[in-house]
Amino acid sequence: MTHPACAEILSALSDERVSVLSFVELLQQEQSLLTENSIDQLQSLAEKKSAQAVRLNELNEVCRRLLGKVIPTPDNTAIAAWFETNSKEGLALWQEVRALAEQALQLNRINGELILMKQRLNQQLLTALTRAVNQANLYGSDGQTNFSPGSGRSLGSV
Repeated sequence: MTHPACAEILSALSDERVSVLSFVELLQQEQSLLTENSIDQLQSLAEKKSAQAVRLNELNEVCRRLLGKVIPTPDNTAIAAWFETNSKEGLALWQEVRALAEQALQLNRINGELILMKQRLNQQLLTALTRAVNQANLYGSDGQTNFSPGSGRSLGSV
């Protein structure tokens, strides 16, 4: 490490790495719950995921601020070049954080698609049930049967 800010940046990156790993684990748990139809556990997981996302954003902002102090325009190319010059360990850590963030993005996209599929399925089931009830139309709005004697089989007949 040649630059005096390296230690602080590496510490912040390390914290961000731990946070992204936690977020990826939560997304993997969410995916498992969605595929296993364990819907009742999703609410508490969503709260954890939300809190972890806030924490992750805070840590990312710390890293951006620290890198902004040593790199005039902290884009990916400039950050990689700075780490290449100042800390090979930092470069590897930064690349790992970026890869984990990409993994989190993909997991979140897939989980969103699973949720949409479940939502469509639920809507189809609700529509089918509504149609079945409307077609059966056994009871009127007054709670009385809707068919008159002699119009067919009565309830309970074989």
